[in-house]
Amino acid sequence: MRKRQFSGSMSKAAQRGFSLIEIIVVVVLIGGIVAFAASRILGGGDRAKVKLTQAQLQTLAEKIDQYKMDTGALPPTLDALVTAPGGTQGWLGPYAKTADLNDAWMHPMLYKVPGEGRPFDLVSYGADGKPGGDSVNADLKFN
Repeated sequence: MRKRQFSGSMSKAAQRGFSLIEIIVVVVLIGGIVAFAASRILGGGDRAKVKLTQAQLQTLAEKIDQYKMDTGALPPTLDALVTAPGGTQGWLGPYAKTADLNDAWMHPMLYKVPGEGRPFDLVSYGADGKPGGDSVNADLKFN
């Protein structure tokens, strides 16, 4: 029987590792993939906030209508949905919580009585909280 003797050293091909350039290329590629994925995820978050604010506008308008059915008048401010205004007959609230009066970006909703061509206007100024804008900064209105 013949014994194999190992010298303790590996061949050059087995010892070869990654060069610095190869490691940098892999890190850059992974960074690019993560950046792309993050932009898609964060962009989806903005879209979700727009949809959520549209739903909040609809719900808040329904709460305003409920207030009007109970009291016979539109609320003077959105705070009247949370706390009964003095001298109001028929108030059966609270109709909303204080948090319901803000949009998805935590900006207060704009409420105006009378509205432009309707009994009231209900508006969110979007992500930037300023009138006008486009994309996620665009004004969202209850129709």
